[in-house]
Amino acid sequence: MDYSAAQKIHYGTHMLVGEADEWWVGTRQRFEAIGEGITWVVFTREFLRKYFPEDVWGKKEMEFLELKQGNSSVAVYAAKFVELVKFYPYYSAEMVEFFKCIKFENGLRPEIKRAIRYQ
Repeated sequence: MDYSAAQKIHYGTHMLVGEADEWWVGTRQRFEAIGEGITWVVFTREFLRKYFPEDVWGKKEMEFLELKQGNSSVAVYAAKFVELVKFYPYYSAEMVEFFKCIKFENGLRPEIKRAIRYQ
């Protein structure tokens, strides 16, 4: 189901509690005071800046770049791929699916890669 940006912001911020909710109230007021619109991209950027340090982000990015299927099933590998790809911001909007497919395929075990390439 696709949600509008306004719905994403409403639902996402509604789930915040305690200190995170207080942080969001202050952050929203700061953006409103300078007249900057609050989009889903703005919310996620600010949230990640606050609660997801750059060093952790960098480790997740490296984990994505080094991700291989190994002994995992394709389903487990695919789930880990989807989890980690959001930490790799260098895919351009036009080429993102193409590069994600290449990265995913390159991480598969060799015998599975060969089977895919035959098709």
